[in-house]
Amino acid sequence: MFDKESWQEIFETIKKNKLRTFLSGFTVALGIFIFIILFGMGNGLKNTFQEFFLDDATNVLFIHPGRTTIPYKGFKANRQIEFKNSDLENIKENFKFYIEYITPRIYVGGIVRYGLESNSYQMRAVAPSHQHAEKTIIMKGRYINENDITHKAKVAVIGRLVKQDLFKKENPIGKFIDIRGNLFKVVGVFQDDGGDNEERSIYLPYTTQQLISKGTDNVNMMIVAFRKELGYVGGIALEKAINDYLKEEKNIAPFDNSAVFINNVSSDLKEAQGFAGVLQLIVTFVGMGTLIAGIIGISNIMVFVVKERTKELGIRKAIGATPRSVIKMILQEAIFITTISGIIGLFIGVFVLNNLGLKLEPYFIKNPYISLTTAIFATCILIIFGSIAGYVPAKRAAKIKPVIALRDE
Repeated sequence: MFDKESWQEIFETIKKNKLRTFLSGFTVALGIFIFIILFGMGNGLKNTFQEFFLDDATNVLFIHPGRTTIPYKGFKANRQIEFKNSDLENIKENFKFYIEYITPRIYVGGIVRYGLESNSYQMRAVAPSHQHAEKTIIMKGRYINENDITHKAKVAVIGRLVKQDLFKKENPIGKFIDIRGNLFKVVGVFQDDGGDNEERSIYLPYTTQQLISKGTDNVNMMIVAFRKELGYVGGIALEKAINDYLKEEKNIAPFDNSAVFINNVSSDLKEAQGFAGVLQLIVTFVGMGTLIAGIIGISNIMVFVVKERTKELGIRKAIGATPRSVIKMILQEAIFITTISGIIGLFIGVFVLNNLGLKLEPYFIKNPYISLTTAIFATCILIIFGSIAGYVPAKRAAKIKPVIALRDE
């Protein structure tokens, strides 16, 4: 039931003891504020890790050739391993029940010209399925298709920044660009969440690049996407199976780990998420420590408050106040100050996080946030323990005999 007189008394007490009230409230608000900021930054760090990996498909294996370090089956050490088109077909056939798609990638760099404009760019000669591996977004035109691969067409898909550099405001679709002395028709413009470096790239059909490179069928690397239903464990098993298969095909010693390198994105993502999770856990513990420090601060202040009001409490008991009413009075004041201060700290913390956005991105913290549920839960925890912190000295004060309380100096 609402007791108007008790609330008037609480406000009068707060008004007379502004500094004490401010210190109590500041301790609570600061505890909530720091917890929200730290927890939010932990989420921001997790966002950075996820964005770094989720720019590309996560169910893929990037397979790179290396050099042997161990002599094997009559072959000397330090032999350069090469991947060819036949390796793509063999892997596709031997692991067809586990693979969604496979694409080669050939790296080429050089000067690209259009009219009077020119610049140096990285070219990637790929197959159509490469679009899924890189999550390439087509803005205009189309991506490389199977017809381009079959007919070894001289077509190119350029990045958004390549279009800006060479074509300015002109529509590039259907125009021809000079790539290292060969004319390629622009059939598409793409964007990529990977950033500027990705968008300064050009995609070509891999068969066309092999034809230009004196008819070779070498590829720099292979990208294998496994079926998502295999999951993390299945992806690891497939990685090992392909590694063993390539070692057998290329006459590589079973224990030679430098001849073929396989980067499993799902494995890297899991490790990164684990690392980010540990960091967030540490940050959360630090935040909880801040809350505990706030609770201790409230407790100390409440002990001081009760001590300061010992004579007042003695007079109240002498004129008939019950222990229960004394406890209620002190506890009500503690809960009120803690609740108001906690809410203020919550709103300030959430406001600061919402306005940080990308400002901390150079420090690998992107879009820090905290869910409203977590923020409210932390505030409620502080309010509950703040109430307990006020209850303990209040109960002790209620047991003081009026005669002893009136003697207190």
